[in-house]
Amino acid sequence: MSLNPPTVSAARSLLSDLGAPPRLLRHVELVGEAAELLVAQFEQVGAPLRADLVWIGVVLHDTGKVVHQGELNGPGGEHEPEGERLLLARGVTAELARICMSHARWRQMEVSTEELVVALADKLWKGVRNAELEERTLDVVAKSLGKERWDLFVEFDTLFEDIAAGGAERLERSRY
Repeated sequence: MSLNPPTVSAARSLLSDLGAPPRLLRHVELVGEAAELLVAQFEQVGAPLRADLVWIGVVLHDTGKVVHQGELNGPGGEHEPEGERLLLARGVTAELARICMSHARWRQMEVSTEELVVALADKLWKGVRNAELEERTLDVVAKSLGKERWDLFVEFDTLFEDIAAGGAERLERSRY
């Protein structure tokens, strides 16, 4: 199965067809909760964002953990290139497949706003704040709106804190 047309439903089906274990499917849901709040904030401030790319990216970002299941419960980055490879082999566009890499390697790559949002959701869902990632995302938003970071800082920082504050509860719901 490929993603033609690319939809969240098709991405979920593809992930299931690849043999995603229940823990990975649950992870996708929980990251999606954080992404939903981030996307809503972008919409509220009028920042440009392809929400469809974020939603599909959230579903696919850890595809490589289908193969590297040890990374579901522990550290490791082997799932990143593996996920991109699996998706490209299934006919997924390079733009979507690269989210497997960019969600974790955003420091080393040129990334889109949507990729930053997926990376940020993947941190915040579990209560982890990353100042560098948050500031980079905020700078992109501010630039897109012709504003300075500090014009948006309080509302975005409050949002990031609120999402992170729910991390312990989401982590509890992620246990199998």
